[in-house]
Amino acid sequence: MTLLYSFRRCPYAMRARLALLASGAPFELREIVLRDKPAAMLAASPKGTVPVLQLDDGRVIDESLDIMLWALGRNDPERWLAGYDAALVETFDTRFKHHLDRYKYAERYAADPIAHRDAGLALLVQLDARLSDNAHLCGAQRGLSDIAIFPFVRQFAAVDPGWFAALPIVRVQHWLARHVASPLFEQAMLRLPPWAPGDPPFVVNANT
Repeated sequence: MTLLYSFRRCPYAMRARLALLASGAPFELREIVLRDKPAAMLAASPKGTVPVLQLDDGRVIDESLDIMLWALGRNDPERWLAGYDAALVETFDTRFKHHLDRYKYAERYAADPIAHRDAGLALLVQLDARLSDNAHLCGAQRGLSDIAIFPFVRQFAAVDPGWFAALPIVRVQHWLARHVASPLFEQAMLRLPPWAPGDPPFVVNANT
């Protein structure tokens, strides 16, 4: 059985879970606690970050975008791969994430949170313009770019919800709200107790 080590609140793990759910690939979901990472996960991926996907043949994929591409490469019923702008995702994985971290965790980075908040907002203004013609980032239907990016925008919005709600980026706000309210996201955010060796497997997509 394919195994996914995950942490519910991590945006990287969120997007991996979303792609696996959308693909219909059966997998065992193992929720972990970051301060007490299981030995089995560290044996599979010594770098100790989530998500970690361990395949039936023993191969390990421990980058979230690679997990998404693997899952959708096997089965892509909603054609998410057609909605994949690699350059856009790269921008948000690098530049936006850099500013998000220093806005949300300013003390950890000894950073000016307002400067990084404003830099992140500048990228969201560009995203808002992109959404002027379509409901999603690459067309009328949600695609990989939407799913890869929105967990980080959600995290950005949650730092100061009142400030975010008052911004003049209505299209981004509506786009984010649709993804957060989707049944798929609700399924991906199921609360599970931390996994421990000997626990019965929690299998997702078991009937597909």
